Amino acid sequence: MQKAKKGDTVLIRYVVRSSEGRVFGQVDEGDPQTVKLGNSDVFPEVETALEEMEVGTTQRISILAENAFGPRRDDLLVRIPLSSIDPRDAPKPGMSLKASQPDGSTIQFVVIEVDEFSILADGNHPLAGEDLHFELTLLEIKASS
Repeated sequence: MQKAKKGDTVLIRYVVRSSEGRVFGQVDEGDPQTVKLGNSDVFPEVETALEEMEVGTTQRISILAENAFGPRRDDLLVRIPLSSIDPRDAPKPGMSLKASQPDGSTIQFVVIEVDEFSILADGNHPLAGEDLHFELTLLEIKASS
């Protein structure tokens, strides 16, 4: 049976869960994910697993938080004075904000709380600190030409 290799494009179905079983994301057979192996489109652990699989097989793998989106970092929780925010933005919990970094890059924050003087915003990735548990099914291999 054929196995996928770097350069091949594969169609996959997957479910990603937390250690507690909460589903973070999934793709089913009706709308499979296309991945070109070797392009760093997915976590290296997922790519390695796909290269070991045959069409129609399912494999479970886990990726520790430090190899996924990293640990949660307290230094990415920031308190921002309301006076420094455009009043037309009216921040509310759950709202996304972007901030420019000194190097010109931007960081995405999510507003956690708002009081009368400031907002508390979280710059961590939503999955930071979470181990990811994948259930992968290889549906098709399109060999590289």
